Amino acid sequence: MNQAWIVFTKELVDALRDRRTLLRMLLPALLMGPLVLTALSGLIASLEARADKRELMAVGMEHAPTLANFLERQTYTLKQAPADYEARLRDSKLQEPVLVVPQDFEAKLLSGEPPTVEIVSDSANQRASAGVGQVQRLLLGFNRERASLNLAMRGVSMQLLEPVDVQERDLAGVQARAAKLTVILPMFIIMAVLYGALTAALDSTAGERERGSLEPLLMNPAPHGAIVAGKWGAVALLSMAVALLSSLSFIPAQWLLKSDSLQAMFQFGSGEVLAFWLLQIPLAAGLSALLMALAIRSKTFKEAQASSALVITAISLMPMVSMFNPGGEAPWYLWVPGLAQNTLMMLVLKGEALRWGQVLPGVVTGVVMTVVGLAFVARSMRSAVAR
Repeated sequence: MNQAWIVFTKELVDALRDRRTLLRMLLPALLMGPLVLTALSGLIASLEARADKRELMAVGMEHAPTLANFLERQTYTLKQAPADYEARLRDSKLQEPVLVVPQDFEAKLLSGEPPTVEIVSDSANQRASAGVGQVQRLLLGFNRERASLNLAMRGVSMQLLEPVDVQERDLAGVQARAAKLTVILPMFIIMAVLYGALTAALDSTAGERERGSLEPLLMNPAPHGAIVAGKWGAVALLSMAVALLSSLSFIPAQWLLKSDSLQAMFQFGSGEVLAFWLLQIPLAAGLSALLMALAIRSKTFKEAQASSALVITAISLMPMVSMFNPGGEAPWYLWVPGLAQNTLMMLVLKGEALRWGQVLPGVVTGVVMTVVGLAFVARSMRSAVAR
């Protein structure tokens, strides 16, 4: 243990001495998540501001005074759309859908024929397409009002057309609704763990071999297991430190949220920070050992970077599995590195209590990765000395 501690402190000092590399490792971990959270809140705030303005872009509204009267009674302000609204929608220069009213609107309405109106938007223009639902609800309200008046004039109750009273009840709590908007945040914590371990793991193995300092270290009488344990401990500690800093960065990021609704729903405090960090420990330990195992066979630092590209790609894609699966979390998610941590962090964001049965698979996977990876590194070092 004393020999492992000596190697551990030596590797940790070497990693902290390279301030430029350390800065490149810390800045993305500290800034990327909060920047995305701030940008997301800005988008939500802009949509809320547009909803509060209650404005509706329209073409031909002079042909539909009845519809215009209904919209104005809903406290909406009608604005004339520009003549080139279609081109502006395609170029994303116009960020609101346009209601197009035909010239025969009133004539068909009086004769009992349903007039056709168009809601023009561009699905590639996300801000414009986001307002389509609001316009549809307004037109649905107009249809219901006209139907009620027509039935009332004929002495028919509107309740006959609605024999069932439908009430919607949302079981999701406040934090669960916020988690739908912040689903991407756990991925940044996982990537912080990965990049926190990456540079140190490659430098302590392939980097030292390239500099010619690995072989002299192995010639010392210290057991190879102690050397490997010391190197791994330093790499895992740096990875966990970056994960902790990345989690802590979301606390001041809440102060920058522009959306009042998101600020009220997104509750991220010391409890969430601690839960996030504890969930990353098995991943940090396993990834550190895995990256060292991939790099120990490489002769240069660049070769080790190429070998680790597969791990980086796999870990970065894991959180997307749950995003593209509408059926919910499957039990095997908890056994996959990266995906397990993403699933558990989402439960924390939703405010749900974690059970040992949910946490244990990720711990077991991390321990297995660590043991197998370190055993491979020790074996590779013994082979290098034998040669």
